[in-house]
Amino acid sequence: MADAFDWGLLEPAGEAASAVSDDRILRAMVEVERAHLAAWSGLLGVETTSSLDSGLLDRDALLRESRRAGVPIVGLVQALREQGGTLVHQGMTSQDVMDSALMLVSRDALAASRAALVAAGRRFSTLAREHRGTPFAVRTLTQEAETTTLGTVFGGWLDVLSSTLELLDTASFPLQLGGAVGDGDAFARLSGDPDAVVGLRRRLADALGLADPGRAWHTDRSAVLAVARAALSVCAAGGRIGRDLGLLARDEVVTPLHGGGSSAMPHKSNPVDAVLLVANGLRASGPAAVLQATALSYDARPAGEWHAEWQPWRESLRLAVESAGLLAHAAEDLVVQVRRTATDPASSPRGGAAVDSAVARFERAAGEGVR
Repeated sequence: MADAFDWGLLEPAGEAASAVSDDRILRAMVEVERAHLAAWSGLLGVETTSSLDSGLLDRDALLRESRRAGVPIVGLVQALREQGGTLVHQGMTSQDVMDSALMLVSRDALAASRAALVAAGRRFSTLAREHRGTPFAVRTLTQEAETTTLGTVFGGWLDVLSSTLELLDTASFPLQLGGAVGDGDAFARLSGDPDAVVGLRRRLADALGLADPGRAWHTDRSAVLAVARAALSVCAAGGRIGRDLGLLARDEVVTPLHGGGSSAMPHKSNPVDAVLLVANGLRASGPAAVLQATALSYDARPAGEWHAEWQPWRESLRLAVESAGLLAHAAEDLVVQVRRTATDPASSPRGGAAVDSAVARFERAAGEGVR
């Protein structure tokens, strides 16, 4: 195999991207095929002891077949049938496997993102309470406005995280199963059961831990847009807080304990997490725009629109996982340089109610969990 196209050289936070790597997606595809084989065999009353193993697959051969067919599933099915027999993939189409696999990856990536956001929020909650009485001059429209407290700044970050968690918790990850043209007719013909696709979809969804949508959604891409919106909200939250982190570091109010170096100015300690959070927030609009455009699908399955989704769908997840991890690290690495007031912070009325409200809302949002 040739040199890896992308091993993170231009992606400083790329280690987190393993959650959406080609290998992870390949394992998810095999997981879908494995669950289908078990469910389909059970529905047909056929015993199978085959075990589909992604570790036995020839990556070079998969790449060659992917180029030939325009999708990775054709070569994958050929290889898996050598392991599991002719029932592998029977009745399904490529989009069933790809969409379901990407939903599996989306579910896990957003769950990991959520956990990292909660970790960041716990730290910000502590800081908000500690500094609820620490005077701090805030700016509006770039200019110094009024004095509030540093605790309210941290509370504002908590509100951003709470909104993001609430959105994440509405995300649904549906199974895709419709066969060649989305009507499930192949399953009925092959099994002799006119309702075969209904039972099979239910079995598959249960086995994979995905939602059963009760239908195929080959050309209804609202589920993809909803997942992407959840992922991109993580990037927006990280970028929003990252901007504040960078500005506060500039004014030496809140700085990272471990800053990044400079190739030309050794004395510098750059707020690297903040910089990368902003960069990811800015990058997120790219995949969002593509996914919005490709949602204008047509026919039973389109030529190009669906294919154009794969990378931006994956990229939105990648940016979310990276951003959430960066934010969790930034939160733990913060050092507050300003001194708290000598009086008891709890006795200061300024900003106290806002801090309490933000902390309480975050605790409610953090406790829900991704479905």
